[in-house]
Amino acid sequence: MNALHFPWLLPAILVPLIGAIVISLRSREPEAARWRAMVFGGITLALAAGAWLDFSYSESLTSVAQLSSSPAWLFPDVLAIDELNAPLLPLVALVYLLTTVATLKTKIRRFSFSWTLVSESITLATLLCAKPWGIITLLALGTLPPLWELRARGKPVRVFAIHMGAFVALLTLGWAVVEIEGLGRLHSLWAVVPLLTAIFIRTGIAPLHCWVTDLFEHATFGTALVFATPIMGAFAAVRLVLPIAPDWVLRAMGLVALATAVYAAGMALVQREGRRYFCYLLLSHSAMVLVGLEMLTPIGLTGALCVWLSAGLSLAGFGLTLRAVEARLGRLSLTEYHGLYEHAPSLAVCFLATGLACVGFPGTFGFVGTELLVDGAVIAYPYVGAVIVGACALNGIAIVQTYLRLFTGVRHVTMVPLAARRRERIAVLTLAAIIFGGGLFPQPGVQSRHHAATKLLEGRAAQLRANELAERLATATTAASE
Repeated sequence: MNALHFPWLLPAILVPLIGAIVISLRSREPEAARWRAMVFGGITLALAAGAWLDFSYSESLTSVAQLSSSPAWLFPDVLAIDELNAPLLPLVALVYLLTTVATLKTKIRRFSFSWTLVSESITLATLLCAKPWGIITLLALGTLPPLWELRARGKPVRVFAIHMGAFVALLTLGWAVVEIEGLGRLHSLWAVVPLLTAIFIRTGIAPLHCWVTDLFEHATFGTALVFATPIMGAFAAVRLVLPIAPDWVLRAMGLVALATAVYAAGMALVQREGRRYFCYLLLSHSAMVLVGLEMLTPIGLTGALCVWLSAGLSLAGFGLTLRAVEARLGRLSLTEYHGLYEHAPSLAVCFLATGLACVGFPGTFGFVGTELLVDGAVIAYPYVGAVIVGACALNGIAIVQTYLRLFTGVRHVTMVPLAARRRERIAVLTLAAIIFGGGLFPQPGVQSRHHAATKLLEGRAAQLRANELAERLATATTAASE
């Protein structure tokens, strides 16, 4: 395996861990902990962005599909960067950093900066891991920081623990059966169904989604946000299920995810509380990513990967805006008007910009991704494209409705200044700039996602050819013995 010009990957994983240790040992004051978390988060973002740029440059010169920067004696072929995870690294690092930056003084005593850095390290390691068992182990470890926070705050943990325990157990069982059956054959339902069920749990596919609403209800908004927005269930599906699953299994996954996308969009319309509304909006977009993964066409898969990136960015910005409003008013009720526009116009603009970006408004990167996703769906299954458009329309109506509830309708009277702080504006506007920049200049992002989709389809085709060859050899051996 070829190497990058600089060993970016291992430092990107270790720096957040070092930061978590430093904060735990030396930062008694929450303000000092936040500053240290910002410093280590910034270094991690620089390393992740450097790995992405280094990979892009190396790939343009060598046309290789996968690069590593790990020393052969330390982690042989364990950490690797490819077309799929290269842009996800800076995205994850940016979301974690901006969540830390946007945390106000009123929230810093509740938000654990050390565990956030631990979670960031685990997430980056998961994205970079090239071994299936390593991915499964890291996905299991990634569930511990939210669980620790729920226990530390005295909140109920049963729903989250049961679902994450089932997710890890099914993922382990499914891949164990895959290895028992052997990688060079068409796998049975005993292997595929546990893996698929685990993906449904982690992505929040109905009716296995109640842990997501429970997490957003009881954990801090920042912790729930960084745990959910990278959509790690889709990553597990790409790495573990897509290469080995039969076509009919992927079609079944797409149909169930499509139903969830519409269901979650409809539920977002009728929510009475802000966090649950955001939760269903996120579930709808996560499901749409899974819908695109099952199409197995270059256009549809490219659209799914683009939506994955755009949803991660726009939902993070949208969630940070909701978090900022919640920091001023407490838990948000959507049954009444709040009239905050006069006091916080910048928050209103950020809310509308990031919200419309979630549903693929023209001029945003999500528009290109949604268009490709719909085009791919229409080519494969015409009715699926219409349903995706309907889900996006419901999400758009829900976003505008919530905007009107929060920022218009009445005159809000208060003696306390509610304007957005500089930290909040920097965090949300940074994400908005990336979203609109990707929409105005979409070619690099779409080209990168198209290359990733092509590599995934080529890998699946190679696996299917190996399965067919193995079946022919088995048939010939049986005939010869008879």
